[in-house]
Amino acid sequence: MLIIGIAGGSGSGKTTVVNKIIQSLPKNSVALIPQDAYYFDNGHLSTEDKLKINFDHPNSIEFDLLVEDINKLKSGHTINQPIYSYVTCARAKDSIPVEPRRVVIVEGILILANEKLRDLLDIKLFVATDSDDRLMRIIRRDVQERGRNYNDALIHYEKFVKPMHQQFIEPTKLYADVIIPQGGNNKVAIDMVASRIRFNLDDSQLPVVKPTDS
Repeated sequence: MLIIGIAGGSGSGKTTVVNKIIQSLPKNSVALIPQDAYYFDNGHLSTEDKLKINFDHPNSIEFDLLVEDINKLKSGHTINQPIYSYVTCARAKDSIPVEPRRVVIVEGILILANEKLRDLLDIKLFVATDSDDRLMRIIRRDVQERGRNYNDALIHYEKFVKPMHQQFIEPTKLYADVIIPQGGNNKVAIDMVASRIRFNLDDSQLPVVKPTDS
């Protein structure tokens, strides 16, 4: 099993990179584990307190459960991936069964910020995109998917996203094996990474040749 981590700031184009890599690999060979599914359940909080949640801080993520689930996949066991809603800030009662695959991709803004998780990753990627481009994508996503209006999205970016990116996310570039500039638009970098993954998969299928006595 090959475990790949894909990190990068909010709105950097990680999802596009993930999708293009998956499309380049054999069908049904990839299990995708999004970091966003592992936010702590805060459904019990008041509406006012939910607005104060800092989703860009490492303490907002249940990394212990994420690490546990990846280890289960490595051991050949199916996991029950949580379902998280940004609108309710809660986990659903249901979960998504995820079976072990030859490739496991873990994707999220903070996956390189946790040492235990980093140690499980065979390949670590960081998607780097200009901050102005990320801001435009963040505002569009927050308005369309997370129930915020334009002004709230700007306030949230200024209060949480920008400072947390500078403090916790950008520094994790140092842990990356490959940095992909321009996100999903960097076809050359994505093709190179996908080729390396395919090479590793092909190599893992080669028979073990025992040395012969001379």
